[in-house]
Amino acid sequence: MNIESLNAQLAENQDLIQDTSIKQYLTFLMAGEEYGIDILTVQEIRGWEQTTAIPNAPGYVKGVMNLRGTVVPVIDLREKFALEAVEYSAVTVVIVLKIEQAGMDKIIGIVVDAVSDVYGIEASQFKTSPSLEQNQNSQFITGLAQVENKTLILLNLDQVL
Repeated sequence: MNIESLNAQLAENQDLIQDTSIKQYLTFLMAGEEYGIDILTVQEIRGWEQTTAIPNAPGYVKGVMNLRGTVVPVIDLREKFALEAVEYSAVTVVIVLKIEQAGMDKIIGIVVDAVSDVYGIEASQFKTSPSLEQNQNSQFITGLAQVENKTLILLNLDQVL
C-alpha cells in the first residue's frame, strides 16, 4: 500500500469514526511485528527524509523536520524499543502524530519500518497485555488484538512519547 493511498484512507476514516464500539488503528511493521496506533492520533504519513540533528538529544531522537512551518521532532521507534538497528529504505516512513500531553497538543513524528494497514477493532478482539515485568517495553503496550489470524500490538502513545 503506498503512502498516498494510506493518507487518503486516513482522511476517509477520520470522517467515518462514529461507531464507538469499533476503534480504528493504523498498523505498521517493526522487526517483523505489527503494531497499531489509534488512527485519531495520526495526522499524516510521509516517506523518510533526512532530519536536522539536535545536539545532546537521546539516540532515538533522529532530529527535527519542517512540516509546513511546524518544527516536528522525529523519534525512531526501533531505537526507543531497543530493537536491532536497520538501514532506512524506500518503505521506511515517518508517521506524524498529533497527541495531547499535559493539556497541550504536540506534533511528533515516529520512524517505522513500513506502514501496513488500517483495521477496525471491536472490543471483543481486544486483549489486555500480559504482565511482562522483565520487559522494559511493556509500559508502552495498551493491549493485543487478534485480526485476520495475526496478533497486533497496540501501543500506548502517551507512554511511548
